[in-house]
Amino acid sequence: MLLEIHTDTGIIGIGECNGPPQPSKTIIESFFKPLVIGEDPLNVEKIWEKLYHHSRDYGQRGMPIAAISGIDIALWDIIGKALNQPIYKLIGGGFRDKIRPYATGLYYYKGNEKEKLQEEAKRYVREGFKYLKLKIGKGIQEDIERVKWIKEAVGDKIFVMVDANHAYTASTAIRLGRILEEYDIYWFEEPVIPEDIEGYKEVKAAVNIPIAGGETVFTRFGFKDLISNRAVDIAQPCISAAGGITECKKIATICNTWNIPCIPHIWGTNIALAAALHFLAALPHTPPSIYPIEPLMEFDRTIHPIREQSTKKPIKIDSGFVLVPQEPGLGVELNRDIISKYSV
Repeated sequence: MLLEIHTDTGIIGIGECNGPPQPSKTIIESFFKPLVIGEDPLNVEKIWEKLYHHSRDYGQRGMPIAAISGIDIALWDIIGKALNQPIYKLIGGGFRDKIRPYATGLYYYKGNEKEKLQEEAKRYVREGFKYLKLKIGKGIQEDIERVKWIKEAVGDKIFVMVDANHAYTASTAIRLGRILEEYDIYWFEEPVIPEDIEGYKEVKAAVNIPIAGGETVFTRFGFKDLISNRAVDIAQPCISAAGGITECKKIATICNTWNIPCIPHIWGTNIALAAALHFLAALPHTPPSIYPIEPLMEFDRTIHPIREQSTKKPIKIDSGFVLVPQEPGLGVELNRDIISKYSV
């Protein structure tokens, strides 16, 4: 769900909420909008706390937080435009001006799946991707077969992650993870349901692959539990769901304090991608070594006209990297023809 916030100075901010659009629309229009109208958009953290406080009793996670996320992104877009600065310079400054992406795709096909998966993986490599994320979660044997196909297609110089979308119990994830170890998997994402922190800890302790998770965890309070329990090796807050730029900066500080890399989950249109690029640009290195490891950016490669055409200029890969927007605010402009075409 995309949204706009209009100001009395003529500046318009754009934001995006992850998840089903209708609940976010209802929450914003019926509950949050009256709390935001009349506020100074420069008071972005005050507004965040106001919205969270008024929904705390029944909205500590899920759709209310996704709604706040979209509002927060739009407010930061306003602030950047008002001050004529890109957002990343206003949230700490740029540690980097380009981000290495990884290709999210490699879903399931009906018929000739091996050939189609391998060709898809090879296409990503030709496009300049060095990291690919493969969907798993239909059972150990099928998962292993799919991993074999991809490794066979791209070789050992391309890094492969796997994402189970919390498909397994801890015991099954451990069985699978121990087999996957021999394929040099870069990370194992969401092996168990997000509520099962103890399960995450069991998998992390038993499997010699970095464990990633957090795309369905909300606010700094949710990540406090995940990270203080050492349940993941990589934290993945979603900018347009976990609380927006304001809250994800706090989540990143918790990650940095516990020396856990923060690599956000990114899903949606170019609005969400732009917000994530600014967030990633301002992330301090974790760990802060002499030769630091740069964070990665999730880049969905499935065909999706709303995502690809939602802004006048597409977000593209250049020599294997995605450039951080340098224009004020988010640095992207809505393609209103496409928005009108696909509006519900």
